[in-house]
Amino acid sequence: MTHSPSISELNNRLPIDDPEKLLYQIFNQMGPITLASSLGAEDQVLTHMIRSADLPISIFVLDTGRLPQETYSVMSKTQDLYRFKYQVFFPQTETVQAMVSDHGPNLFYESIEFRKQCCGIRKVEPLGRALAGKSGWITGQRREQAITRTQLDVIEWDEAHGLLKFNPLAAWTTEQVWTYIKTHSIPYNILHDRGFPSIGCAPCTRAVKPGDDLRSGRWWWEDPDKKECGLHIHTEESQ
Repeated sequence: MTHSPSISELNNRLPIDDPEKLLYQIFNQMGPITLASSLGAEDQVLTHMIRSADLPISIFVLDTGRLPQETYSVMSKTQDLYRFKYQVFFPQTETVQAMVSDHGPNLFYESIEFRKQCCGIRKVEPLGRALAGKSGWITGQRREQAITRTQLDVIEWDEAHGLLKFNPLAAWTTEQVWTYIKTHSIPYNILHDRGFPSIGCAPCTRAVKPGDDLRSGRWWWEDPDKKECGLHIHTEESQ
C-alpha cells in the first residue's frame, strides 16, 4: 500500500530526536492527530508536553471496564492539573455481555485465543473508533519496554488503520522518563511505585521484580516474544 509522504521523507523532515519539537511539527504538518494514553508513565510525559505547549492534540483513553482504580485516580488528577478532558472510548456493551456470558469473566486465563478475543473486544475495536477521521496517532511506546519493541521506529505506518503512527519516546530510557516526570512534577499512577512498570487491565497485570523485562507483568502466562494486545502491529516501511 502506498501513502504520502513516505516514512523516509518524514524522518528527514521532522525532528525525530526531540519529542517536544516533534509533537509541535506533526501537529502543524499532519492534520488531526491524537494521543493514545493508557495513563502510564510515558503517556503522562507526552500529555505534559502536549498540554504545557497548549497543542490542540486530542488525548483519548480506552476504558476496557477492567482498569485498576489507581488508573482512574491518575486520570482524574491529570485532567484537573492540565484543565482538559480525555476522550474516553468504551467497548460495545452487547459484545462484552455476549463474551462474558459465553466464556466467563476470566476467559483470558484459559487460552491465548480467548485473551486475544478479550483484547480485541475491549481494546482493538474501540481503538478503531478513536482513530476515525485522524491522519495519525501518537503512542508512548519505547524500544526498551519489551522484546517485541526493540526495533521500534519513531515514525511508522499503521497498516491496520491506514495512518501514520508516531512514537516520540522510542529511544528514551526508563531513567529519562522518570527524570522528566520528577523534574516537571507530573502526576503518575501510584502502581508504578509498587512494582508495576507497565499497567493495563487489573486481572492481566502484576508487579515484577527489579531487573525483569518491563512488560513481563503483562499476560505473564504467555510467551514474551508474542505478547501484544493487538493495538500495536509493527510492519516494515516499503517506500
